[in-house]
Amino acid sequence: MSEENQYSFENETYRRTYWHTCSHVLAQAVKRLYPEVKLAIGPSIAEGFYYDMDSPFPFTPEVMEKIEAEMRKICKEKLKLERFELPREEAVKFMEEKGEPYKVELINDLPEDAVISFYKQGEFTDLCAGPHLDSTGRIKGNAIKLTACNAAYWRGDSNRQTLQRIYGIAFPKKEELDAYLQRIEEAKKRDHRKLGRELGLFMLTDEGPGFPFFLPKGMVLKNTLIDYWRQVHKKYGYVEISTPIILNRKLWERSGHWDHYKQNMYTTVIDEEDYAIKPMNCPGGMMVYASEPHSYRDLPMRVGELGLVHRHELSGALHGLFRVRCFTQDDAHIFMTPEQLKDEIKNVVKLFDEVYSVFGLPYKIELSTMPEDHIGTVEEWEHNQDILKEAITEMGKDFEVNEGDGAFYGPKLDFHLADSLGRTWQCGTVQLDSQLPERFELEYIGEDGQKHRPVMLHRVVLGSIERFIGVITEHFAGAFPTWLSPVQVKILTITDRADEYAKQVAAKLDAQGFRVELDLRNEKIGKKIREAQLEKDPFMLVLGDKEAAAGQVAVRHRADGDLGVMSLDDFTAKLRELVDSKSTK
Repeated sequence: MSEENQYSFENETYRRTYWHTCSHVLAQAVKRLYPEVKLAIGPSIAEGFYYDMDSPFPFTPEVMEKIEAEMRKICKEKLKLERFELPREEAVKFMEEKGEPYKVELINDLPEDAVISFYKQGEFTDLCAGPHLDSTGRIKGNAIKLTACNAAYWRGDSNRQTLQRIYGIAFPKKEELDAYLQRIEEAKKRDHRKLGRELGLFMLTDEGPGFPFFLPKGMVLKNTLIDYWRQVHKKYGYVEISTPIILNRKLWERSGHWDHYKQNMYTTVIDEEDYAIKPMNCPGGMMVYASEPHSYRDLPMRVGELGLVHRHELSGALHGLFRVRCFTQDDAHIFMTPEQLKDEIKNVVKLFDEVYSVFGLPYKIELSTMPEDHIGTVEEWEHNQDILKEAITEMGKDFEVNEGDGAFYGPKLDFHLADSLGRTWQCGTVQLDSQLPERFELEYIGEDGQKHRPVMLHRVVLGSIERFIGVITEHFAGAFPTWLSPVQVKILTITDRADEYAKQVAAKLDAQGFRVELDLRNEKIGKKIREAQLEKDPFMLVLGDKEAAAGQVAVRHRADGDLGVMSLDDFTAKLRELVDSKSTK
């Protein structure tokens, strides 16, 4: 870290310290204005900070404005932050005298040998391990914004007190805050739940929380995406299978899921035997491989599956298509000899490069290493981690290490995609597994005529078809590229005299495989165009008497506006080029 960046937001440690100090300024402002409020905890988070508080009144927008104004005053006061320590008994007494029961509980729960530290700024003192800025004057008061207030359980326990959590964000410059707030507003407009409803793509119901319904236009989008998935996987040498959605307990015990993942699995009983609905496709893929003998000449064997999986997620964690209870995992299992492993990892990454570039989604790679809850030896894990590192390094790609976040059976490469707003989404993953082939006793006959154990990669490129649809809906703000758009051409008539010609044009486009909708309503053309714009269809053909007489079409594009009058053949050629090239336009 260069010296000039040491105290900039590019330095995560400084950024976190800045936001943590902001949480103390928030708490101090609340205590000044409302001394009766009790404080719980106030950390920095990935984006900003929050403070949990026990208040006898709600923190309304009007109250939040007053708190924000007081925070700005505290920043102007340039209060020095001073750290000090107290023995346990004195610390408890100190917080009891201040009437802070939540702080007393936190102190009592600290380990016997813990250092109990506090930070003082002016008249305000808080229990805290730190670190903090040296003065409240380091914080730019007009670049602070309190963004929301939600309910939160004390210590995350639904049986404990319900507190109020005030969220905030802050930056060193007001322009940075303004840009951030603008991005948030843009993200709200792009919310896939809102656009999914407005564009008729999918719906979510109280009768099935976390189980999305896809509507006709959503199914066109989903099937077009799946058609592309099949096309690119055929090109890269994959075969496709389908495995059952319910399999018996013995299989899940053998795979390790019953022991390591059961709390996320839906189970049932059939003929007095325990079964589980699959949360993953892996065990079925193992059984397909084991169903017949294999030679080294058959390998690598690349087996893809668009498998519907179910996982029990807590209701509070559900979020549109991003966090659901059932989804289509675009899985693949690649079985190979150890010598083929590095080349296969590279082949998968090349496939990822091709797919993500089609959507204009750059990515960063993260290597997730051995977790505490794992199967296999440390030596196996280190060997497999090294192979993953070497493969991507040889491709000239950078990666970051995410310690302890691998799957229970092996290390993995996670691909974090960046959308048009700069937000990141973890979609693709490549997981190196030498455990399941062992558990399922998979074999191949080597060149030496002996039986050997194959090595296996698990991988997904989109991750979940449903979640990926949510990601690209927000990435494109619902204006999908022409090749992917549920409706590619909307035909709008100016008068009913053009209806017959419009139907002929629609039939010709439909015969060539394009997705067309007709709007023959007796409405003003301006209204029809505005509504088509809101539906985000890429092209509009405006047809009236002149176009019908000349056998031409007046073309409009949702972003570029009026493209002029042209022959249907010329328009079709333009459309075909956009669709076949999978242009992002």
